[in-house]
Amino acid sequence: MRVMVFVKATEDSEMGMVATPEMLEAFAAMDRFTEELVQAGVLVAAAGLKPSAESKRIAVDGPNRTVIDGPFAEARELVAGFSIWEVKDMDEAVAWAKRCPNPMPGPSEIEIRPFFEAADLADFVTPEELATPREGERGKLGVA
Repeated sequence: MRVMVFVKATEDSEMGMVATPEMLEAFAAMDRFTEELVQAGVLVAAAGLKPSAESKRIAVDGPNRTVIDGPFAEARELVAGFSIWEVKDMDEAVAWAKRCPNPMPGPSEIEIRPFFEAADLADFVTPEELATPREGERGKLGVA
């Protein structure tokens, strides 16, 4: 089972990073945790994200597209980083997330969301369609 693990942004993370001794120790702790995920064969990919001031949103309404420049309000609704894990079930994902060092100074949140798997989409597409991308496509509905 693949899951995406989100680290939610905070007001502090939206202000950018400052190389304080506390921040350097937090990075070292996260590096150690990431190495544990790699050694266990759980980590697929991970990255931190820059503050929303450097972001864009595309609002989609039918054929219309509107570009909205950051920063965006409500930091608690933003994502500061993510990782993709391959785990046997949600219980294993939760167990790993509970071992994660605090990703932010002060209170923070981690969210785990499972990817759609082929079985979840059986009513919409055949397994053959999922396994055979059309020319010019990477995969249907984001499922590999």
